[in-house]
Amino acid sequence: ASLLQLKLAGVSIVMDDFGTGYSSLGYLRSFPFDKVKIDRSFIQNLGNGHDGNAIIHAVANLCSRLGITTVIEGVETQAQLEQIGSAACDQAQGFLFGEPIDGAELPAMIQRSLQTPSG
Repeated sequence: ASLLQLKLAGVSIVMDDFGTGYSSLGYLRSFPFDKVKIDRSFIQNLGNGHDGNAIIHAVANLCSRLGITTVIEGVETQAQLEQIGSAACDQAQGFLFGEPIDGAELPAMIQRSLQTPSG
């Protein structure tokens, strides 16, 4: 009920680290998620005979059909990004795109990006 009230107030609801710990497929029906972040453990051993790629594809496909945005966590190399490229994940995050920064550094980072010509 609390999550529904937050969603009605315009707050986006995100499930983090999907596929580990206490997350379950049943939660996708029980809660009003806008986004599911697929745990980094599924991408760490891509290409090494593990089933991570199949799981990433399955979760991304399921979430897509439910209208839920998917993010794959832990993308550290271009090869990983290319391997999951066809997985239908909507977004990716990880060191390939940038390292974590202290919150106090964020305004300066945004200012630098606004001053950098794109293109």
